[in-house]
Amino acid sequence: MQRAQDGDRDAYRCLLEDITPYLRALAARHLGNPSDIEDAVQDILLTLHAVRHTYDPARPFGPWLVAIAHRRIVDRLRRQARCNARETPFDADDDTLLPSETNLQEDALDRRRLREVIERLPTGQREAIRMLKLEEMSLQEAAAASGTSIAALKVATHRALKNLRKLIGEGRKT
Repeated sequence: MQRAQDGDRDAYRCLLEDITPYLRALAARHLGNPSDIEDAVQDILLTLHAVRHTYDPARPFGPWLVAIAHRRIVDRLRRQARCNARETPFDADDDTLLPSETNLQEDALDRRRLREVIERLPTGQREAIRMLKLEEMSLQEAAAASGTSIAALKVATHRALKNLRKLIGEGRKT
């Protein structure tokens, strides 16, 4: 480590290669998941790199390294405990979404209600919604079909959507 501090890149590379298996074994004692072990080793190596200037060559390297490693492992365990306290693991067997066939009646009611609300719009807004949203025409196609400008279609669509929100909201209150 002292040679690495003095700028010897090869010594630093060799040091990292030599300590990595030891760090992996140290992390494996505390962490079970192989990906967590590798993440912990990377955390330790990154921390070691960031604080390598703090190593005192007059003192033993091993205890300094182990202290850093233990801190990183404990930090990872704490982070996992916090996440586990807030999160529930996803299990595909727990999927509670019903098949789409079960909502057919509700979907039909929603479509009918939407058609009724669209019919209450002023003619220009109703036609803009029909062409642009229901028939999915482009602005150019809708402008050519209706004989209105693109700008007028945009305004009519904006106003129609605003009115639809209002009308649908009124329908839910009653």
